[in-house]
Amino acid sequence: MSVAVKTQSPPQLEPSALSARLQAWLDRVAGSAFVMPAVLIVLFLSIFPLIISLYISLAQLKFARGGFELAFVGLRNYAKLIIGIDHGHLLGVLSAPSPLGWLAVAAVVGWLIYVFVRYLRSGVATPGGFVGRLVSSLIAASGVWLIVATLSPTGRPGTLVVTLVYVFVGLVVQYLIGLILALLCIQHFPGRRFFRVVFLLPMMITPVGVAYLFKMLTDTSKGPFYPVWNAMGLSNTSWVTNPWGARLAVIIGDVWQWTPFMFIVLLAALESQSVESIEAAVVDGANRWQIFREITLPAILPVSSTLILIRLIEAFKIVDLPNVLTAGGPGTATESLTLHAFSIWRTLDIGGATAVAYILLFVVTFVTTSYANFMRQRLAEA
Repeated sequence: MSVAVKTQSPPQLEPSALSARLQAWLDRVAGSAFVMPAVLIVLFLSIFPLIISLYISLAQLKFARGGFELAFVGLRNYAKLIIGIDHGHLLGVLSAPSPLGWLAVAAVVGWLIYVFVRYLRSGVATPGGFVGRLVSSLIAASGVWLIVATLSPTGRPGTLVVTLVYVFVGLVVQYLIGLILALLCIQHFPGRRFFRVVFLLPMMITPVGVAYLFKMLTDTSKGPFYPVWNAMGLSNTSWVTNPWGARLAVIIGDVWQWTPFMFIVLLAALESQSVESIEAAVVDGANRWQIFREITLPAILPVSSTLILIRLIEAFKIVDLPNVLTAGGPGTATESLTLHAFSIWRTLDIGGATAVAYILLFVVTFVTTSYANFMRQRLAEA
């Protein structure tokens, strides 16, 4: 008696199902094929140079027969800048803070403790968030201490603190002036279109052109404002012989150039604001300050946060004004971190210059990330 064994053949796909799978596979391959050139370009222009420059910051340039070589030295370039012979150039000279400085340190530390405790009590704290906020708070407190200690009467700020002064002082003044000009230009008065164009003119000039312009304007011996300086008794007075006078000249030039950027973006945000809420507030008896604080400011907050973030990143790269206007002087009083890296590079210390550039990268990343997280929480609570 023979038993027939019935074998089960593999399931056959319908032509329509096979075509659909083939089409999906071709779509995935086509998508990757179209995206891959852009990815390779980004890797070639951004990622690979970043990795190579990181290695250069850990190496030292040495000339050899027939060329040069990069000798790996580890963290020696960073140690020279932070705790070595160049720490005064980067970090400055520390001194005991004044009573006002101690008050500023206490206020910032108290605010950091308040924010940290509030996060722990929020009920959403995680181990990663706890460690991240603790490290960020310690870095922020150390940065405030460095600023206060080097800006004391007997201290001397280094290029790191000078850059922070340029960034934060300039950013605050630029935003306030830009907001005031934008509020004025949305009013209905004759000639407001003319002033909108005039306020944009400084942004049309290159940074080097602005630097040479202010170099002429601050020349009290033969500049275009010589009659004014002479009438005020300031003829033949040099701005660059005083550290804070030279820094003030750089800040004024930077504010003059970049305030139009703040102005035009804030003007667009104000003009796109809803009119109905303002009219309702006027009917309810609200004054102008109440309307600005309760309606206008919250309405432009998202635009303002993005605007400040963009300008914050750009402000850290200031180099043209201090280089042309003061040449980093007197001494290194007006040197920014970018100009510091450039001055080291001119001495063929490629590793040291790249180390300064990476320190700038770490500072920019920390400041912008902290700002973005803070504004994200504010916008979420609004």
